Amino acid sequence: MVNRVERLHALTESLRRAGPRGRTAAQLADEFEVTTRTIKRDLAALSAAGVPVWGRTGPGGGYGLAERASLPPVNFTAGQALALTAAVAASAQAPFADSARAATRKVLDVLDPADRGRASALSQRIWVDVGPSAPRRVLSVLEQALLDQVTVNIGYTDAGGRRTRREVEPMIFAFTRGRWLLVAWCRLRDGVRWFDLSRIGRATATRRRCAGHPVSAIGTPPEQAHPVGV
Repeated sequence: MVNRVERLHALTESLRRAGPRGRTAAQLADEFEVTTRTIKRDLAALSAAGVPVWGRTGPGGGYGLAERASLPPVNFTAGQALALTAAVAASAQAPFADSARAATRKVLDVLDPADRGRASALSQRIWVDVGPSAPRRVLSVLEQALLDQVTVNIGYTDAGGRRTRREVEPMIFAFTRGRWLLVAWCRLRDGVRWFDLSRIGRATATRRRCAGHPVSAIGTPPEQAHPVGV
């Protein structure tokens, strides 16, 4: 299920593609697999944010965007759009992958229709096999905690199967040896530790601010085949 931010963007683009004829709340609800009440609440949020949404009641009514909301075509070729799509697909398990997919959709939505069709067809000729990462519910917490610079309580299982709970200060996300890692200051061990994202089973953000340990304190990746954060 897409999150609300992604749905609001997709809803805007759906109305943009509909043009002057607009879409009904029922049509939009079917498209996004939500209730008409949710759609109407989303449309109200878009309008409050300054998106020029219009609404008509009665037979033939519905919702749409004012003409001034239309965007000029983006100057991307089909190959350039495909390169963006491939890069995002290869990073499907990376932190902020949801934001990358939303950004790519914004590019594709305003491409010339012919180029968008070519890019879509060519995307079938790219195959990507990505490794495991943390569940989306965990990644979302870690992403926001890194942005807000607050600590996170995590449940971690190391390579030996040992489970620990600890409070960490997220410093960076790192990709090395084919794996995404969270590099954080571990308050339990009072030092920098490298946590394999695929081994973080739970994460809960706190309201406690990080101490501000510098990135220069991180050093080099551990030599172990599986970083364990011991």
